[in-house]
Amino acid sequence: MLKEQLEKIGMADKEAKVFLASLELGSSAVQEIAKKADINRATTYVIIEKLMKKGLMSSVEKGKKTFFQTEDPKRLLKLLEEQEEGIKRKEEEFKKYLPELETLFNSTEEKPKVRFFEGKDGLIAIREDYFKAKDKEVLGIFARDEEKKVFTQEERKNALKERINKKINLKLIYTDEEKAKGESKLTKVRFVPKDKFPLSSSYIIYDNKVGIVSLKGKLIGVIIENKEISNTFRSIFNLAWDGAEKYQ
Repeated sequence: MLKEQLEKIGMADKEAKVFLASLELGSSAVQEIAKKADINRATTYVIIEKLMKKGLMSSVEKGKKTFFQTEDPKRLLKLLEEQEEGIKRKEEEFKKYLPELETLFNSTEEKPKVRFFEGKDGLIAIREDYFKAKDKEVLGIFARDEEKKVFTQEERKNALKERINKKINLKLIYTDEEKAKGESKLTKVRFVPKDKFPLSSSYIIYDNKVGIVSLKGKLIGVIIENKEISNTFRSIFNLAWDGAEKYQ
């Protein structure tokens, strides 16, 4: 129990063993402490030196022998206070450089940020991400026939309801076995026949992101965050949107 508490305040496993062994033995030679702690003599000596530097142990010469002993355990509290003060100083020092680090971080925005997802929960995570879109017009090309195999009708209805509640407009090109009837609220759709345009993946464009999901075999998805890439996908979508008009 005591060993676990010492580890919680930052002591390493062997440091805690040596400290407690010395505390129980009192002033002792290194070999006695090593035996009590069940650690070899050379390692015990190295650990004692570390604890002495922290002010938790000290040595005393008795004749030709050196004995080691723990300092008052209250020293541990003092050590924690010193560590806390050190952390506060580092925090204040870090705050001085934070604006510079943020500037450096923002300067790398042109580099695409890519996140990968797996499984049905991963695809749901991508959907939840585009539900947070700041730009309320979202573009997508959906392999609806494949999505029906992954998500139940109830799940798709709930997703539609959530999107409408968030007032997200969806402009959608979709493939399916047959053309669906009409459009739902906040949704513009164009159908393209599956036999001419077989798709097994869907993609969604929102803000400066593109979400792509593979719906056949292993379910995987990716979100690419990059302004230039998302703009390129928008252009491709608009080209496809115009081309899909003849199938309406």
